[in-house]
Amino acid sequence: MELTNWLALVGICFMGAMSPGPSLAVVLKHSLHSGRAGGIVCAVSHGCGVGLYALLAILGLGSLQQQWPLMFNLLIYAGAAYLLYLAYGSWCSGASKLNIEEAGSNRRGAIQDGFAIAFLNPKLAIFFVALFSQFIPAGDMPLQQQVIMVATPTVIDTLWYVLVALLCSHRKFYPWLVSNQLIINKLLALAFVVLASTVIIRQLG
Repeated sequence: MELTNWLALVGICFMGAMSPGPSLAVVLKHSLHSGRAGGIVCAVSHGCGVGLYALLAILGLGSLQQQWPLMFNLLIYAGAAYLLYLAYGSWCSGASKLNIEEAGSNRRGAIQDGFAIAFLNPKLAIFFVALFSQFIPAGDMPLQQQVIMVATPTVIDTLWYVLVALLCSHRKFYPWLVSNQLIINKLLALAFVVLASTVIIRQLG
């Protein structure tokens, strides 16, 4: 996988992980009520759920490219369109209070809650199909690239939420994140637009 493509993938995954939402609320809840260890366990469990979706997406796209190349090319455009849709939604979204009271507060439930909030979110499957279709090369995709594409979002998501759990011990990170929620959403929208535009230009060129 080319370095420029990998950096683009890293940027999108990082911004996606940073975007405030239900996953952040769950990790915050366990961090604030079950301590740093509970938050870290929840973060790792969430990363596993994200990694599972990434693995399913990359396996499905690899088979689609080999058996139905025309449909795969159409999927690339559909993926670019979906990224633009995500950009629009992210740009227009306002700041909202994260409802951390809905998450479980016991350490035993940290694994279950972290994994469930990721795995029970079908939007993740659509997101990874749309995202990964932009980076799959023509022809057979090497196993090494498949591993990189699955490991990248898994590691980034896990590390980000582990960092959230660590920062929550200071109880200053949550107000900062909420106050900068609009900026994060705008940056994520711009990242989606850049990626989608690059893909469309490459396909037409």
